[in-house]
Amino acid sequence: MPRRYRGRSIETLIIPRTRDIGAFEVKRALPAPKRQMVGPFIFFDEAGPAEYLTGQGIDICPHPHIGLGTVTYLYRGDFHHRDSIGTDQVILPGALNWMVAGKGVTHSERTSEEGRAGPHSLFGVQTWIALPESHEDMNPTFEHHAKEALPEITDKGIRAKLLLGDAYGKSAPATLYSETFYLDVVLEANTRFPLPDNHEDRGLYIVQGSVTVAGQLFEAGRMMVFRPGDHITIAAGEQGARLMALGGATLNGPRYIWWNFVASTRDRIEHAKEEWRAANWGQGQFDLPVGDDKVYVPLPER
Repeated sequence: MPRRYRGRSIETLIIPRTRDIGAFEVKRALPAPKRQMVGPFIFFDEAGPAEYLTGQGIDICPHPHIGLGTVTYLYRGDFHHRDSIGTDQVILPGALNWMVAGKGVTHSERTSEEGRAGPHSLFGVQTWIALPESHEDMNPTFEHHAKEALPEITDKGIRAKLLLGDAYGKSAPATLYSETFYLDVVLEANTRFPLPDNHEDRGLYIVQGSVTVAGQLFEAGRMMVFRPGDHITIAAGEQGARLMALGGATLNGPRYIWWNFVASTRDRIEHAKEEWRAANWGQGQFDLPVGDDKVYVPLPER
């Protein structure tokens, strides 16, 4: 649960909750009870590491989204992504998948046939970014950006990759609809790393190793959200660190979340629930992914 650090640069410390999503367990940092978003980031899962034998893998069946963009980034393994706008894309470590649901999209994520050919592992991060009200009803889109297309920021002891948005004078290629930054940062032991100053909301999640902030040590599996306007520099621990830095401009209000739906009004979510329950594929709000339309996740009863 979140903790408040009054009078310090850390506004909130979030200890992720473990969630079983059917295929594997994830550590979910966002949304948290007292902190729904960091900038537009409304959902943050660390997935894995998980190990699989030959022939095994992940099978996340077709399911819907509205009002958000999904960000998939892997350290190990692969995902075969298919969606209802015709995308058929395998993502590998270091690349970025960016699917904007807008008014409604359906997608599936499975381990590729190549991945199942031998023992393999899966380790990565999935996030949702809430859309501003002006883009909640946009048509769904999908972008894949290879790891070579993502800008790198390097300095002594620092290797960072800019996945989304703007930071340190560089811009990532994905099309965004609100001010955002998202970085994969690897730090050598005791290296100091300043967070970007040009964003209203900033946080970081420690994937591996440890960092210190204002003399206090934080281990892997923690998310910190910082006070706006403060100059923040962190230092990696004795074993170094890998972290995800994220944030951007806050939206104009909180969002409603139900299952895989995010919206600025309850009515949008209720409509999406009825549309998915109706299963009127291709005639209403939703269709099934091209090439993966034999099964789908039913609407939960809760």
